[in-house]
Amino acid sequence: MSAEATNPASPGPVVTSGPATADPALPTAPRRKARARIDLRRLGRAALLGPAARDRLPDAIGHVAEVHRAHHPDADLELLRRAYVLAESSHRGQMRKSGEPYITHPLAVTLILAELGAETTTLTASLLHDTVEDTDVTLDQVREQFGEEVRFLVDGVTKLEKVDYGAAAEPETFRKMLVATGNDVRVMSIKLADRLHNMRTLGVMRPEKQARIAKVTRDVLIPLAERLGVQALKTELEDLVFAILHPEEYAHTRELIVANASRADDPLAETADAVRTVLRDAGIQAEVLIRPRHFVSVHRVARKRGRLRGADFGRLLVLVNEDADCYGVLGELHTCLTPVVSEFKDFIAVPKFNLYQSLHTAVARPRSGADTSGSAPTGGQMIEVLIRTHQMHKVAEAGVIALGNPYALPPEEQAVAGDGERVDPTRPGWLSRLLDWQEAAPDPDTFWSTLREDLAQDREITVFRPDGKTLGLPDGATCVDAAYAQYGEDAHACIGARVNGRLATLSTVLRDGDTVQLLMGQDPASEPSREWLEHAHTPAARIAIQRWIATHPVPAAAPEDEQTQVLQASEAAFRPAADSLAPRNTARNASRAPADRLAAAQADEAGPTARLAANAVVDQPGASVRLAGCCTPVPPDEVTGFAVRGGAVTVHRVECPAVERMKLAGRPEVGVRWGDATECRVTLFAESFGRPHLLADLTEAMAVEGAEIVSATVEPPSRQRVRHTYTVQLPDAAHLPALMRAMRNVPGVYDVSRAQPQALED
Repeated sequence: MSAEATNPASPGPVVTSGPATADPALPTAPRRKARARIDLRRLGRAALLGPAARDRLPDAIGHVAEVHRAHHPDADLELLRRAYVLAESSHRGQMRKSGEPYITHPLAVTLILAELGAETTTLTASLLHDTVEDTDVTLDQVREQFGEEVRFLVDGVTKLEKVDYGAAAEPETFRKMLVATGNDVRVMSIKLADRLHNMRTLGVMRPEKQARIAKVTRDVLIPLAERLGVQALKTELEDLVFAILHPEEYAHTRELIVANASRADDPLAETADAVRTVLRDAGIQAEVLIRPRHFVSVHRVARKRGRLRGADFGRLLVLVNEDADCYGVLGELHTCLTPVVSEFKDFIAVPKFNLYQSLHTAVARPRSGADTSGSAPTGGQMIEVLIRTHQMHKVAEAGVIALGNPYALPPEEQAVAGDGERVDPTRPGWLSRLLDWQEAAPDPDTFWSTLREDLAQDREITVFRPDGKTLGLPDGATCVDAAYAQYGEDAHACIGARVNGRLATLSTVLRDGDTVQLLMGQDPASEPSREWLEHAHTPAARIAIQRWIATHPVPAAAPEDEQTQVLQASEAAFRPAADSLAPRNTARNASRAPADRLAAAQADEAGPTARLAANAVVDQPGASVRLAGCCTPVPPDEVTGFAVRGGAVTVHRVECPAVERMKLAGRPEVGVRWGDATECRVTLFAESFGRPHLLADLTEAMAVEGAEIVSATVEPPSRQRVRHTYTVQLPDAAHLPALMRAMRNVPGVYDVSRAQPQALED
């Protein structure tokens, strides 16, 4: 992957080689093996001479064929020859703004992909990727001569016409390209290589156009390269964008690299020699390389660490043959050198979402003496080390390109979409989610802005559902995002969640490895809260909520906030249930005088408590019995009593904090046991999410279980939660568990508990 181009940040040419951007002004390190450089002028002259004799490989494509055969020794080059002949004849007479024949562009793009190990079909499509867009060649012609796969790839990277789409042409082109990538990820591979070569030669454009293209590259294509694992393209694109958008910082970083390259001592080289010695003595066959950081990486390290030292300009890369050797190398390094334990990461056991696998560690290079503390060195330097197999390294550099043709799998292993279209079996989860939400984007502007926001979230987490299935979400996602990821627009009915078995609000931020159970309401009229937008991070959640809000505008005259509306709805729902309790006392008291009615009401109020208290038998003859309100004991609770003033005995549950308090005060206990009666009164707390008709449903469930509601309190909603307190009378204490189960089964109720003993304050 090399080409000669004009660097937009400096007047001289920039020669790029391998995955990172190199600079001719920088001293060449003998340890780096440079690739042969493609000469665009030579390719241009060869192209102007026209195609070679029939069945003979043209000279202009010889370099591409040589690189391709290095990765695929048995590759059939006839397809490449025919593709080049068609591309050259179609583009003949066209020139790039740099003054070179246009055919040099598809040749350079194809070479980039060939060096990354792309298979023949991808290279064929890359040679033809501009023919349909810029010449008279049609997709039907491509299909007839090269087959459906090549036609699909060429169509995927072909831009939409501005004449037809106007300002929406660019976002709609990317939407089309992403949809095609969902069916075949090789589409995006060609687009990334195409953008890389265009960025290399961007110096001939006007500065404002350079900046516009660089910003799109930064916001969309570099994140896509990262997510597809194509680090070789990503790092060079980052450097080219850095040079255009931040020329002063780029120049400063370049000066730092030049100054470091001229140093007499090289801590990386010295440590590499030490590592080679350690591994040779251990009998581990490994290749130890020095991997210089690219410009953006050096800039980031400088901002993080301040003053840079020699070891900060690169890392060591250890390549081995087998996975087990990676851990063998790690053990030897941590045994024979001083490890910096805080820097260890295992991406082999837990690969990144972009296929990346490697062991990361660091060893200290102390100035003098030995340090075995395992902490970051203070006097010496820290050398970062990457350990991986050769195959892992290939995937780390080329990402999905290294996977080859996704349709080379046996037909029974290939995935097919519901509409009969093929689905790339290598399609990553983030791409599937992107394809899902883009269908709901109402217009190109929304799609374009949402795409940039989505791609800016560069880390993924995995959460588990109760059935063991997983959900992939961006880092920082909440239960709201999980709901829409699992249920789509049906998540409007979500009323809460449990995270790792504990109740959680929908705004709870999820962490990697969490188990999430989403609680769904049964009311078809359920609707999302407008507050959810504050906690929605995924495009799927935001677009679904925004679309619902757009179709359900808030009345302009509504003065109450949402919590007030929920409370009023709850009160309205409870009123009929409360009214149904009134006739029991009202009819009985209607004919009585006011004083009699007051006494009767007091008797009715005290009656259930008195009846239950009478069921408690105390070991103190003649004493009246009271049940403590702090712990509300009921049969068959284990209870105890204490004598109080007036000759009464107050009955407490034995675990009530008041019992311990009175024991410490020297108060004598009075034995208490339950009699034969089964009636009981108990206070219950219910926790629920606010929804219409909740209280009506809850009180109906309690009535079905034979519970008589003595009193009820509903607190104002807080963060969509409502707390209820009920004092109920049961004909039999044995019915209490069934009552609590029935209450929990009401949709929206997530917890029911008895009044717990309250700790007494000092």
